[in-house]
Amino acid sequence: MFISNSEEQKKEMLKTLNCKNIEELIKKSAPGLPPAKFNLPPAMTEVELTAHIQALAAKNKKVLNFTGAGAYEHFIPAAVNAISSRGEFLTAYTPYQAEASQGTLQAIYEYQSCICALFDMDVSNASHYDGAAALAEAVIAAVKIKNKNTVLIPAALHPHYKETLKTYYKYAGIKFEEISSSFGGMDVADLKNKLQGDIAAVVLANPNFYGAIEDVDAIGAAVKEAGALLIAAVNPLSLGVLRTPGSYGADFAVGEGQPLGNALNFGGPYLGIFTCKKDFVRSLPGRVAGIAKDKDGGRAFVLTLQAREQHIRRERAASNICSNEALCALNAVVYLTLLGPKGLEEVCALNLENANYLKEKISKLKGFSVKYKKEFFNEFVVACPKPASEIIKKLAAKNIAAGYDLGGKDLLVCATETKSKAEIDAFVSALGCL
Repeated sequence: MFISNSEEQKKEMLKTLNCKNIEELIKKSAPGLPPAKFNLPPAMTEVELTAHIQALAAKNKKVLNFTGAGAYEHFIPAAVNAISSRGEFLTAYTPYQAEASQGTLQAIYEYQSCICALFDMDVSNASHYDGAAALAEAVIAAVKIKNKNTVLIPAALHPHYKETLKTYYKYAGIKFEEISSSFGGMDVADLKNKLQGDIAAVVLANPNFYGAIEDVDAIGAAVKEAGALLIAAVNPLSLGVLRTPGSYGADFAVGEGQPLGNALNFGGPYLGIFTCKKDFVRSLPGRVAGIAKDKDGGRAFVLTLQAREQHIRRERAASNICSNEALCALNAVVYLTLLGPKGLEEVCALNLENANYLKEKISKLKGFSVKYKKEFFNEFVVACPKPASEIIKKLAAKNIAAGYDLGGKDLLVCATETKSKAEIDAFVSALGCL
């Protein structure tokens, strides 16, 4: 971090703290901490440093990636980063002062509008940390609304989402029961049986962690008949071809926004999408950007419904969330705007086409088969003749990320629009040579 203190100011501060130098300050601040040994090279000129960085970058390997499992490699148009990296967006901070933040507030408002249209839901907030955090916030909202403490979650929910739920509510008295997904999708009979209890909400993942598309109508009808709330956790990109949460009666709908114009970024930062029906807008965590009028009657953007503890009394706050991942949300709205409904549909069609091509090719390999017979979007589970961990390790040596290890001989593989038929053929050929 760059701190613009002069040498004189540093000496004055150290004198006040009764320290001779920064090293002594660190030693006093963290007693027992071993001395840092950075082994830094000598100082370089800009030319030398540029050459050094390029040499390091040259060591990176180009990996053929067939891993999904919640973080997906998609093509991002150059215009997305060109727009979001503009100074007025990249350096903008939380827009507390509306009169000085109209551009940022409008961008957030447009994000909310796009997400509501994509999800077919009434209201979207200004986003969350990631999809798992958004789901956790939806769960607590449902528990408070229904005044019940049991929530049903599918066995095929992303394991990171499960862990986030357990971490969030370890001491909150919320009970989670899993619905069987033994055949790749939610067992509706098991769901109906468990709904006979005192249930606040049911979480529906579509597509689920195995990539399978759920029977959303049957699940939605069962949940509504039982009087529970329905929380949909979806891949937002898939909504270009799949049913929207609003169409099957979701009360809350959340998702991971990474597939919408955001790179993999080594696992983050990502974007938590959160939407709900208008009836539950007062349970919406975080913030909402809305339109008002200024003193002259002109359009003005403002932050409204700020139900977080920084703005209202803690006991009345919907959440203590304190960041909205605005830059990632900006990437998402730019991406959606550039593609439009037709472009999004075409991207989804390419995902479907490539994933089904991969399925056909793998199905012809001796010892390999597709484990579940359900429809899928862009990923599916392969039953392999060898342990998945062994396959992943061997193909990694050939610069191929083979997929996600589900344990045993089950491998979750993904093919997005970024893969050519030749690359898919190369992957299948490598599998066949094991």
